[in-house]
Amino acid sequence: MPLAPKLATFPAIRGALKLYQIASVITGTFLLLLVAEMVMKYGFHQELFVGGSGGAIYLSPVINGPHGEESTGNGLNINMTILIVHGWFYVVYLFTCFRVWSMMRWQFLRFIMLAAGGVVPFLSFIMEMIVARDVKRYLAEREAAAVPASDISPAPEGAR
Repeated sequence: MPLAPKLATFPAIRGALKLYQIASVITGTFLLLLVAEMVMKYGFHQELFVGGSGGAIYLSPVINGPHGEESTGNGLNINMTILIVHGWFYVVYLFTCFRVWSMMRWQFLRFIMLAAGGVVPFLSFIMEMIVARDVKRYLAEREAAAVPASDISPAPEGAR
């Protein structure tokens, strides 16, 4: 049986959980944008650009070139931006997963499930709900069990 987290680490666990929840939503959102970008690029052979010769926002065709699929647009490639942002946020997301996992002293399989949330569409949202529920419940139960019965004062006579 793994060791249980110490009561003194509970505030740090709550902070790690909050950071995990934020990273999970951002990573999941960019993963869904990345999936839409891949469908647009490889399914419809179009990429989204901002600025450049096509105007403020425009779609540019993707052609087969000597090095594979090549874009014909100029300006800021939104598809590439989404790819890069998701990649960097996935690194942050993995850090937050590791932090919550290690503080809660869960089994390694749970870390693998958390990490998969950043590469399987919609899984980060599902895992975020499950992890938040489990951690909050665990912390509340442990804190309730740690309070001695003598510390719980009876309700005043007028409050009954």
